[in-house]
Amino acid sequence: MQDVFIIGAKGIGNYGGYETFLKKLIETDQNNKNVKYHIACKFNGQGFMDETQLPGAKTIDDHHFSYYNADCFKIDISEKLGAAQAIYYDIAAFKESIRQIKINKIQHPIVYILACRIGPFVNKYVKQVHQLGGQVFVNPDGHEWMRAKWFKIVREYWKLSEARMVKHADLLICDSVNIEKYIQSTYSQYNPQTTFIAYGSDIRPSLLTKNSMKVCKWFKKHKVREKEYFLIVGRFVPENNYETMIKEFMKSNVKKDLVIITNVEHNQFFNDLKEKTHFNQDQRIKFVGTVYDSELLKYIRENAFGYLHGHSVGGTNPSLLEALGSTKVNLLYNVGFNKEVGKDAALYWDKSSGSLSSILNKIQEMNVEQTNALGEKAKKRIIDDYSWKSITEKYNKVFSA
Repeated sequence: MQDVFIIGAKGIGNYGGYETFLKKLIETDQNNKNVKYHIACKFNGQGFMDETQLPGAKTIDDHHFSYYNADCFKIDISEKLGAAQAIYYDIAAFKESIRQIKINKIQHPIVYILACRIGPFVNKYVKQVHQLGGQVFVNPDGHEWMRAKWFKIVREYWKLSEARMVKHADLLICDSVNIEKYIQSTYSQYNPQTTFIAYGSDIRPSLLTKNSMKVCKWFKKHKVREKEYFLIVGRFVPENNYETMIKEFMKSNVKKDLVIITNVEHNQFFNDLKEKTHFNQDQRIKFVGTVYDSELLKYIRENAFGYLHGHSVGGTNPSLLEALGSTKVNLLYNVGFNKEVGKDAALYWDKSSGSLSSILNKIQEMNVEQTNALGEKAKKRIIDDYSWKSITEKYNKVFSA
């Protein structure tokens, strides 16, 4: 049996890409007798793991639970650490993984680290895993060091950390072809061993209907009607191009609403955005907060007239895959990561004035046959390259190699 320790996610099934990945990987692989998963989760702090909210999970004690063929352990976090909390969490989870490997005398273990947060410290622990006959794999995620929310010194840390993680990993599992190319070209001096395994998704329709109570309640609360809105779903950060999308939408003659599902807080970015765009004066623009109910979110996606995706940093984005599986018309920011996923199943825009607004205006003239054709192409992208079954099979090959 192959033991795989996965660290770096806050939990299983929480709101986030890695958290969703873990849930889907373990659910899909639950009957696999050849792999035993060991998953680190947060005991406390922001995004802590509450397994009572995860169907199928069984509590063992306050720091342990099982989820199908995964043994899950919780790591205590000091909330006084602030921004360093994520770094501490990954190191503590790495240490605990090594402790369990030693105590249980696990042969040829794999420690799989999600994201590149602990590069300056990682060599010490990689050596310990190697001494125990194991390997360390890393998922480099996207370009964390490029995110606008970080101060310059923090961005420098993330860039250094990425380099060190690449240098010391036995294998880098990239969820985007573009990320793999970036790793190979940027860090060629380390001769990195890489492979490409995408993130997964599905085309299953929502279990909810227009008569479901939670659907009626949500649409009534936000004064939104099915098929009468464009949708944005994503983290509320500058690199997701909210300013461009909102400005261009306001410039268009679209009669439908723009529904924005995000973790919006009335912070400086929100205030700056309001000052630059005056979106509060356009009744079509609706910030509606977050939606953590996956079935409700799927229903909202299915009933959007179109989806706007402005992500400019990162690999294969989960919200994009979910949109392709649920929404017929998808308008994506024209960058390599997004084109790799959407191909000819989506329409593309850039930051130039009029680019997105002109597409929005044209879309209104599309007939049912044209929108249905785009929708079928989008679903085919998911079926062909992003099903969880095929993703899990690829991980099994890598883990058993």
